[in-house]
Formats: sequence, structure tokens, C-alpha cells
Amino acid sequence: MEQVLANRSVSITELKRSPSAVLEQAGSEPVAVLNHNRPAAYLISPHVYEAMLERLNADLRQAIQVGIDSGPAIPAEDVFAELNARYAEPTPVIKPRGKRAA
Repeated sequence: MEQVLANRSVSITELKRSPSAVLEQAGSEPVAVLNHNRPAAYLISPHVYEAMLERLNADLRQAIQVGIDSGPAIPAEDVFAELNARYAEPTPVIKPRGKRAA
């Protein structure tokens, strides 16, 4: 069974029946929407969603800055060439067979 990452949950059927009631009961807490007892979606408040986006953007900006500060850029072709050399499949060695007697 998959892990449900919310303290509240609701079935898709319940959500279809009364979406306003589900949102009202949830308040600012996330709600797992279950389909056959497995998470199909999560409902979160606009405030939580905005905070998540802000955090993701801040993390992305920080990661980009770390990359910039790490030194000069390396051309993608060089990176791919190094990866191919390092992780390429070894070429099988084919041994010649001896001559057959006619």
C-alpha cells in the first residue's frame, strides 16, 4: 500500500458528492484524495501551494548560483564524451576459430 502523506483523506466519490464540504473541513490542512484506497491526488490550500512554489524557486535559484560559483562551464559535448568513455559497454572480444579439416 502506498503511503498517504496527509492526516486527512477523502475518497474521490466523497469529493464528487460534496467538494465544498471537503474543502471546508480541511481548512488549511492537505487532504489526500483516494481512489481504491490509494492516493490519486492531494488538495492543498492556495497559501500552501504558493509557499511550495516560492521554496522550489528559491532552491532552484540557489542551485543555479552554486553551479555558477563552481567554476567555468564545461561544454555538454565534453561531458557526454566523458560519460560515454566511462560507462560505455565493453566491446566483446571475438576469438577466431581454428581451421576445419576438409
